[in-house]
Amino acid sequence: MTTPSYDPQKMSQPRDWKLIVEKDVKIPMRDGSLLYGDIFRPDAGSEKLPVIMNLGPYQKDKVWIPPEDLEEEPNEYMNWETANPLWWCPRGYALLRVDTRGTGKSPGKSEPSSYQEGLDSYDCVEWIAKREWCNGNVGTLGISYHAAFQWRLANLRPPSLKAMMPWEGRADQYRDQGYHGGIFAMGFVSQWANSTAAHNLLGRPRSYNPDAFNNNILWEYMRKDLDNDEWRKNSAQWDRIEVPLYSVGNWGGFAMHLRGNTEAYMLAASKHKKLRIHTGSHFHPFHAGEARIDQLRWFDYWLKGIDTGIMDEPPVKLEIRTGGSTGRYPFRWENEWPLARTQWTRLHLNIDRDTPAKGDGVEGTLVPHAAEKERHVTYSAGPGHYRPVSGRSGVTFDTPPMPEDMEVTGPLVLNLWVSSSSEDMDIYATIRNIGPDGKDVNEVGQRGEPVPCVTKGWLRASHRKLDPARSLPYRPYHAHDERWWLEPDQVVECQVEIWPTSMVFRKGHKLRLDITPRDGVGTGHFTHYNADYNSGATNRIWSGGDRQSWLLLPVIPAK
Repeated sequence: MTTPSYDPQKMSQPRDWKLIVEKDVKIPMRDGSLLYGDIFRPDAGSEKLPVIMNLGPYQKDKVWIPPEDLEEEPNEYMNWETANPLWWCPRGYALLRVDTRGTGKSPGKSEPSSYQEGLDSYDCVEWIAKREWCNGNVGTLGISYHAAFQWRLANLRPPSLKAMMPWEGRADQYRDQGYHGGIFAMGFVSQWANSTAAHNLLGRPRSYNPDAFNNNILWEYMRKDLDNDEWRKNSAQWDRIEVPLYSVGNWGGFAMHLRGNTEAYMLAASKHKKLRIHTGSHFHPFHAGEARIDQLRWFDYWLKGIDTGIMDEPPVKLEIRTGGSTGRYPFRWENEWPLARTQWTRLHLNIDRDTPAKGDGVEGTLVPHAAEKERHVTYSAGPGHYRPVSGRSGVTFDTPPMPEDMEVTGPLVLNLWVSSSSEDMDIYATIRNIGPDGKDVNEVGQRGEPVPCVTKGWLRASHRKLDPARSLPYRPYHAHDERWWLEPDQVVECQVEIWPTSMVFRKGHKLRLDITPRDGVGTGHFTHYNADYNSGATNRIWSGGDRQSWLLLPVIPAK
C-alpha cells in the first residue's frame, strides 16, 4: 500500500516555553495512601495542557543515559522507557511520572503488575486531570512495564483517560510473561525481579525508601503455575478496553511483548484502534524521529482535538523484514490484522530419520503434501535441569531452497503428534531463516544483539487443552486451567501457538523449524525452567498417515 503522506504543520509545533519541574508531588490514593510523582510542564500561561502519564517501578528520579546512537539527545530529565520532557513539553504537553507503590519514593507494599496498580493509576489519572492548568485530557505512553500498566488502567475506564499508546507491552501476565505455553519463563522473570530489587534497595535509594520492592514475586509466580482469576485480574480484559488504542509491537519481541500488542488490536473493544509493528532494539525505535511523529499525531488528535490526519490512514503499519538488516526496514500500510489476503499454507513434517542426525544434519523436511505412511523420530528429553546444555537437541525440519521470495507475515501454528516415556513433554519451536551458505540470517534483538531466530512458540504437552471459544484457526488459545498428564508412550495431538512474525524468505533461502526439549538458538535471556520429568525421558514426534503434523504459515502473495 502506498505510504500515506501527512502535513507536518497539522501537529503541535515546538514553542520557546520555560520548563516547570515539580518534584516529589504527593498524589492521594482512594485508600489514604500517597504516591510520589514528578510533573514536567511548559509555562504556557492560561493555555490548558493535556497530560501524558507513566506509572512504574524504575524510579522516576533515576536518570537514563542513552547510547550515542539514540535519536534523542541525553539530558538530565531522560528516564528509562518514558517520554523525553525536553521534546514533549515545548509541544504543549505535560508529563507525569509516578513511582508505583513500594518503589522509588512511593511508600507501601510492592505489588508489581497488579490490580492494585490499576486502581492507583486510575487515581493518578483523575487527580492530574483536575489540576487547574490541565485541559482534563490524559493519555498514556511508554515502553514495556510503562506499556503494560496501561492495560490494567484501561480495564477500569477512568473518565479522563482519552487515549493510550502501549509501546511493546505484554498484556496477558500468564501467557505473555509468566508461562509460555505453560512453561515457566524463569530467565527473564528472575533477572527482572532481582535487578529491580537491587535498583530500588542498593545505593542512593536506601537513603529515602529502604523498604522498597518488598514482594515475593518469584514464589507467587511459581506457586500459581496454572491460569486463574488472579492472573486474569492482573491482565488486559479486552471486552472492557474501549479507549482509543494505538498498539505498538516489535517483531523482535517474540518472547515477551509482541503477543500483547497483536491480541490488543484483534480483541480490544475500542472502536478506534491502530497497530504498528517495527524492528530494532527495545528502546531505539521509541525515540526515533519518525516514531515520535506517530506518537505526537496520535495524542494531538485525541488529547488536543487537532485533525492530524492519522485516523484517515490505514489502521495497520508494519515493517516488512527482508532478512539480515542491522537497520530498519520500510513500513507497509495494511487495512487489517491478520492480513485479509493471507494464504494460510500448511507445510507437513516429513520424517526422514528415526533418530537424530549427527552434527548439523536435519531429521526431515517441510513439504506441501502429507506423507501417506506414518513415521516417528525419537530424541532425548535431556537431563532435566536448569543449566545450559551445549550442542544441538531435539529435531530439525527445513524446506528446500525457496524457488522465489516467500513473505510470511502473521501468526503461525505448529500442529504436532507427540509422545513421551514420561508424564509430560516440553515443546520448544524455533523458526529460522537459513541463507544459501547454510548459516542463519540474523535479526536485531531486543538488546540490539544479532539473533538467529525469526520467532518462537512453546507448549507443555499437559497444557494442550484448548479453549474453543477463544481459539482461532491461526491462533490456538490454551486454557491452562488443568493438566492432562501423559501416559507412557501415549500419542497426543498438540497445537503450539507460535508468536506472529514478518519475514521474506529470499530465493535460495530455507525456512528451518527446530523442535527441541529446551531453549534453542536465539533464546537470549528469555530462558525457561526445565522440570524434573525431562530427566532421562525419551520423546517422539509422529507424522504421516492419520497423524499429520504440520506448520501453518501466513503466506502473503506477491503483488
